[in-house]
Amino acid sequence: MAKKELELVCELCRREVQSLSRHHLVPREEGGRYGATAELCQPCHSTIHLTISNQELAQQYNSIEALQTAEPLQKYLKWVKNRPIERISNRRGRSRRKK
Repeated sequence: MAKKELELVCELCRREVQSLSRHHLVPREEGGRYGATAELCQPCHSTIHLTISNQELAQQYNSIEALQTAEPLQKYLKWVKNRPIERISNRRGRSRRKK
């Protein structure tokens, strides 16, 4: 009898995904090292950190409920909910285009 694979679900977008990463609801840099965490897919995790500052995350968006209703994330959440994507490019790095 084959083992049933665990279903991994992103706590933010609620999609079934292949892997999850741990997001500190209060960023470590803002004192949340040992605080509550959430399991997020990589696209959601990256988008949160690209869109919202650590200070704003600590003060205003320090729960899943707050992130799900965060105005800066609404367009993204609407877009991603029916997408099968597992990864998005990390736009935090410097541009790779040659001039």
